[in-house]
Amino acid sequence: MTSPIAVETIGLSKSYGQRQVVDHIDLSIPAGSVSGFVGPNAAGKTTTIRMLLGLVRPTDGSGFVLGRSLADPPSYLDRVGALIESPAFYPQLSARSNLDALARLGRIDADRVAIVLDRVGLHDRADEPFKRFSLGMKQRLGIASALLCDPALLVLDEPTNGLDPAGIVEMRTLIQSLADDGITVFVSSHLLGEINQICDHLVMIRSGQLVYQGSVANLRESQGVELMARPERPDQTAELVHLVRVTGRSARLDDDDWGVVIETDLDWAGDLNRLAASAGITLTRLTERRGSLEEAYFALTGAASGDADNRAPLGEIQ
Repeated sequence: MTSPIAVETIGLSKSYGQRQVVDHIDLSIPAGSVSGFVGPNAAGKTTTIRMLLGLVRPTDGSGFVLGRSLADPPSYLDRVGALIESPAFYPQLSARSNLDALARLGRIDADRVAIVLDRVGLHDRADEPFKRFSLGMKQRLGIASALLCDPALLVLDEPTNGLDPAGIVEMRTLIQSLADDGITVFVSSHLLGEINQICDHLVMIRSGQLVYQGSVANLRESQGVELMARPERPDQTAELVHLVRVTGRSARLDDDDWGVVIETDLDWAGDLNRLAASAGITLTRLTERRGSLEEAYFALTGAASGDADNRAPLGEIQ
């Protein structure tokens, strides 16, 4: 594939009776990227993924996956790996035996089994039964199964779901290394902190409609800029808020600290420092802050935090 776009859709739609689940989405996923796919519950993420994988027939629209028509899934699915929901394997069989069985079913060269086990860091545990694996190891074996076909596109649905912090870091490292090898990775996740850590491209949908598509960096840049200031003494915060408001700028107390949040940019930092000093206030912190990915998510999707996910909190941009 020489196209710079791995996945492209035009007006991709899916309805069930009168219910429109996916509503004319135009995707454009850059080849070689790690692209995050986020949206509130029931936004249409899973249905979109199933259409890309040929598991659900679109009601309307067209598209291309790895340069081949979306209307002809067999023409591209041998170059697509996918891990949707929790991986399912035979509990009594070893990791190697499970992958051997999948390779035979898929008519894949048996030599790929050792390669993918090594790729996901399970070479030393390959002969242990699946039922003894930790959740993180099971997820890695799931990705190994998706890599058997040596894919150009890897689709992962909630790959860090349920993992402990160490498992999340391992999964993050693995995904980034796959992208470094030139694989396009399309990741559906509810953890915005993880999306920020591993993705360079982002797709947001709401009620089946596309609300944002582009780089994570551009979305972050589009967020408002604020100045964070903290006086030396907590009892000076109210006075600092008053001094700022007198200049015509908006200021509020920081919910997590005794600092003050001012709606302005870093260019005003010098003036603020002098203003505070003239009132006998010493500032111990003066930094610029952009809106978080979480704030952008809520602004674009209109979702309340409970709508985004009821299993884990959303993370912020670090």
